[in-house]
Amino acid sequence: MTVADASHAVPFLGWLKTLLDLPPLLQWRKWVYRRQFLDNPGDSLFMGRYTSFEAASAHLPSGLPEPIGDEIALGLERSTQVRPDDYPLLFWLGRSFDIGLRTVFELGGHVGIKYYAFRRVLPLPDGLRWTVWDLPPVVQRGTELAVTRAPEGMLRFTVDLEDASASDILLASGSLPYFPERLIDILRGMPVKPRRILLNAIAVHPSETFYTVNSLTLAFRAYRIQAWEELQAELDAAGYMRRDVWRNEGNAIRVPFERDGDQVYYVGGCYDLR
Repeated sequence: MTVADASHAVPFLGWLKTLLDLPPLLQWRKWVYRRQFLDNPGDSLFMGRYTSFEAASAHLPSGLPEPIGDEIALGLERSTQVRPDDYPLLFWLGRSFDIGLRTVFELGGHVGIKYYAFRRVLPLPDGLRWTVWDLPPVVQRGTELAVTRAPEGMLRFTVDLEDASASDILLASGSLPYFPERLIDILRGMPVKPRRILLNAIAVHPSETFYTVNSLTLAFRAYRIQAWEELQAELDAAGYMRRDVWRNEGNAIRVPFERDGDQVYYVGGCYDLR
């Protein structure tokens, strides 16, 4: 494209956007997106903007399966590939094992998909205990799978968040936005806080915290998008020092038709207890 071509393209794109935002076309676009959102073939889609987790939960489409159930667990048990956005997390896990950290408590780890994926590329140290917290149907399925897929005995499951107390590492990869409680509230419930927190694929906004509804392949769930600085301030207040942060560039998120819905992005980080 020449400079002249580019100069003509910019006004055209502006004109096209104005046309698409005209009320009749805008309503049609919203209707098309809603149909895609409700009949989601396998993407992670978002719709709506709410002021609380409870408000977003009240707007979940009706007549659908439970947010997490056997069907989702069965689908996820095959998702054990290492994603490009996993590598910063893999690096800090490896560094953690190098300094002798041996107990991992994973929030929302499903049937152990990160454990199964990471053990393919990261040597796991002797004495490692990797505990996954999730909802009862997923924990039951994960426990059944581990009998044959993790006979080494390092992978365990629980439905009790109190088991996270005194862990070396608290790990949350993509799961925190689904929790009604914020991370700082989860940490307050632990008699002994984890020595290190590893986060990945956490949805944030540059300046605002709000809530939306996430459409998954088999379910709809309330979803928190937290202000970046607010999340950092909460971790600092909980006694954690930031060691590293990264942006998950290859993992896009967008809440269409909502104010600043294109300003949301995913982040990860490593934080150590002071």
